[in-house]
Amino acid sequence: NDCTRPTALRISNCVNVRLSGLKHFNSQRNHISIDGCNDVIVSGLHIFAPEQSPNTDGIDIAGSTNIQVMNSVIQTGDDCIAINTLCSNINITGVTCGPGHGISVGSLGMNGEVAKVEGIYVQNCTFTGSTNGARIKTWQGGAGYARHIIFDDITLINTDNPIIIDQYYCPNCVNQASNNLNFAETSAVQISDVSYSRIRGTSATPTAISLMCSQTQGCTDIRLMHIKITSAHSSEPTSSKCINAHGKYTDSIPKVDCLLP
Repeated sequence: NDCTRPTALRISNCVNVRLSGLKHFNSQRNHISIDGCNDVIVSGLHIFAPEQSPNTDGIDIAGSTNIQVMNSVIQTGDDCIAINTLCSNINITGVTCGPGHGISVGSLGMNGEVAKVEGIYVQNCTFTGSTNGARIKTWQGGAGYARHIIFDDITLINTDNPIIIDQYYCPNCVNQASNNLNFAETSAVQISDVSYSRIRGTSATPTAISLMCSQTQGCTDIRLMHIKITSAHSSEPTSSKCINAHGKYTDSIPKVDCLLP
């Protein structure tokens, strides 16, 4: 049972914590949880779990502010880093992720949750063979916001979904949300002011950029600048797809036709 498996290390309701130089191998569930904290610096970690191991997130952050994760290697069966609700001023720098499900804002809005996430900065990170790269994921029926998010200076190596916003997140649905969209919900987490810049490398799938935003809210002020994502299979071009995404792109391969050039 998922609920009975323990988190390897939990840091709760703390201030001014420094965590460095640890190696975490094969946690039964997520490796490190940071919850209700302020002013935490995590650096020099190596976190490992098999690619097929369920729910073995590297670092989960929730209800926290002023958190730095630096210069670490995270190889797991789920999110390398997941940023959940009530988080602000989260800085992630110099992290190598893969295998794993990427560096994720979310999931947010499950069971009508009112999400509040802002001030997320992901810089100088590398995704190698990961299922996702720079990822934002929300459930239908949620509320609140995820805003002021920056992904900058990102290297991709054979990444399945390099840039992805999924407001139809539903991992246990029979049909994946992106292929069977349900527009019945009347609310959604508002995603706005998201910047992707200096992102380069290779995609393992044809769709390198996927911006699947809510029919109710849409995503606003989405900016892509200096993007060059080519196919890991040299003969295949990469492409983008989107629903209800609004913003601008400049110097992007592939082009993102739903945004303004």
